[in-house]
Amino acid sequence: MSNIAHKVLIQKYFQKSNFVSSDIDSFNTFIEVDLNDIIEENKEIEPTIIPQNVDEFKIRMDKIWVTKPEIIEADGSKRPIFPAEARLRKITYSAPIFIEVSAHINGVQRESFTTQIGNLPIMLKSKYCHLHSLSNEELIAKGEDPTDPGGYFIINGSEKVLITMEDLVPNKMLITKTSTGPSAFSGTLFSEKGSFKIPHTLERMKDGIFYLTLTRIKRVPLVVIIKALGMVKDEEIMKVVSKKEPFNEVLINLYEFVEIKNEDDAVDYIAKKIGITQSKEIRVERTRELLDKYLLPHIGINPEDRLAKAYNLCKHMKKFLLVESGRLPIDDRDHYMNKRLKMSGDLLASLVRVNFKVLISDMLYNFQRIVKRGKFPSIKVIIRDKLLTSRIYSAMATGSWVGGRKGISQRIQRLNYLDFLSHLQRVVSPLSSSQENFEARELHPTHLGRLCPIETPEGTNIGLRKNLALLCTISQETPDEDIIKSLRNFGLKTLP
Repeated sequence: MSNIAHKVLIQKYFQKSNFVSSDIDSFNTFIEVDLNDIIEENKEIEPTIIPQNVDEFKIRMDKIWVTKPEIIEADGSKRPIFPAEARLRKITYSAPIFIEVSAHINGVQRESFTTQIGNLPIMLKSKYCHLHSLSNEELIAKGEDPTDPGGYFIINGSEKVLITMEDLVPNKMLITKTSTGPSAFSGTLFSEKGSFKIPHTLERMKDGIFYLTLTRIKRVPLVVIIKALGMVKDEEIMKVVSKKEPFNEVLINLYEFVEIKNEDDAVDYIAKKIGITQSKEIRVERTRELLDKYLLPHIGINPEDRLAKAYNLCKHMKKFLLVESGRLPIDDRDHYMNKRLKMSGDLLASLVRVNFKVLISDMLYNFQRIVKRGKFPSIKVIIRDKLLTSRIYSAMATGSWVGGRKGISQRIQRLNYLDFLSHLQRVVSPLSSSQENFEARELHPTHLGRLCPIETPEGTNIGLRKNLALLCTISQETPDEDIIKSLRNFGLKTLP
């Protein structure tokens, strides 16, 4: 291809996107999709202490939205603020978050209003930034460098970037060979839904029995869990694992637990195994709640999702057996197909999700404290808008994130333009720099075109701190419905 064609292609590329367009898209998705998902997860709040003359009291959160950055001056006046002023006055470039709240007494709506619940730092050049879609002349007039790509935040006057985090793919069973432990192979799956991220471990011991381990459930036979989910017929389990060939390993598991004939017996077996000691009814109910909430929550957390979970566990058992017999390759944890990058939008979603729960706890505490005094408070009184703001600002100023991670938010290095671009494109692995992890540090063929093969620090962080290739773009998450619709068009049949 000629130099002129190269030049035209590159010019066309930069007319539509810039170096950090993926990060900006991630932030836009966070505000448009993730914020509403967080509200959906915490839609109804029920205080435990309510006024005496009331049978039922609920607080409902309905709609959430973010406006454009503004500043409240000392005299109380509000006006838009641009990034240049935020830098000079050492303030945070942020926009207010509004929410619709209503109170429902005995099922009847009594109070409904719109209130501000906090301020959110806004990413430069995102849809919610005043600089969005301005021409070069307009940017210069606002005191901005027209070649600045954006993709960072201004917190207390300093420019902060959220470092992209590399993580193992959630909701996918990865089978690997183990060097220690009683099982030669091990399957790990991180089930992610909302604030849940639950590790599941699948093992086959020397006695040939499959065991599953997850939160509060330690090494429980897999067949018993499948039966507890409603798939109780041995023949059905065998067919779901494999219609074409009967695996002897599955027969051993079915024969071992042949005396468990119904769901209740299977649930009771699990309850005894994990040490729940109450009467049978309570025991069974508590164990069912555990299975609904913590077993593969990405599939669903309702009783109607149990059968889908049983099908999935059978599918994982089949994959384990195929890998163990050498018919399928071992999963490569360093393959970029088995990785996901958490960009600014994902990081902010996890930060807001945790702190929104703190805000709800604070609202409940304030409400119940006033009710104990014999008064009936208005909801307007119990919402502290400074709480969410101060917690978000604090995390972004210090870099200490939820989940105990540090250094997520960093001050941008502006030694030169390339150094600045490099900092915006940084990708960090969660692995500890003090451990060897040779394979994780090596260059992998799947990094080609995605990660820079040269730029990584020397010393303990080598291979763990990487940089995206300059023209690398990262696709955003696609809604499940769209994928299922496409698969149906290819002939996918869903479970009855």
